[in-house]
Amino acid sequence: MGFTGFHEFAEFVAEDVGTVDSGLNSMVLANNNEMVLLPINEPTFGTKRKSQIQTYLEQNEGPGLQHLALKTHNIIATMREMHARSRIGGFEFQAAAGPEYYKKVAQKVGDVLTPEEWAAVEQLGILVDQDDQGVLMQVFTKPLGDRPTIFIEIIERRGCLKESASQAGSAAAAPAAAGGEADAAAAAEALADAFKDVVQVREDGVVVEQAAGCGGFGKGNFSELFKSIEDYERTLQV
Repeated sequence: MGFTGFHEFAEFVAEDVGTVDSGLNSMVLANNNEMVLLPINEPTFGTKRKSQIQTYLEQNEGPGLQHLALKTHNIIATMREMHARSRIGGFEFQAAAGPEYYKKVAQKVGDVLTPEEWAAVEQLGILVDQDDQGVLMQVFTKPLGDRPTIFIEIIERRGCLKESASQAGSAAAAPAAAGGEADAAAAAEALADAFKDVVQVREDGVVVEQAAGCGGFGKGNFSELFKSIEDYERTLQV
């Protein structure tokens, strides 16, 4: 595996990813700087229902790209924009978890979200999980085509931020000018705007970005996600 530039990053089995009816096994690979994560999934057998991975292999007529995870800095705003476009040929999303899920997850992770954010994630069907590195919020679309094959995951991670390498490089190349803190703050804002898809500005004006390989995969949500896909596939009779 080393010759590909990827190494083992994490591993999950059916007990981690599945329900009482079906499951999957997953080996997650990462590239050398761990900015790219690549889960390789395989079906499990001997369960009541066919694994969603087996369904994918049959419907796709072989291995392929099952889903693409896209990161956002604000999943609530992103989901509102995507919902606004659903009526004009945009995306459809997997069924939202019920009120009991949000009651339990709020008790589990505490005050990591504001009351307004909790109301929004429940309204938009966003799942929430927390580990020792921060918070993960995620949601899945339904398959993009007429078969249960490729779909999109939208994720937001909060946590394990570090000073941006772009800012550190700029600071080394251009020491603070006479304007002092005001100039430094303006430079940080300008840098963040130039790289707004990958960096953020902290309250103290420092530009930060997420460390590579940050956080988990929403393990606390695996069963809920798997169940929503199972329920959807039942409607397709595949």
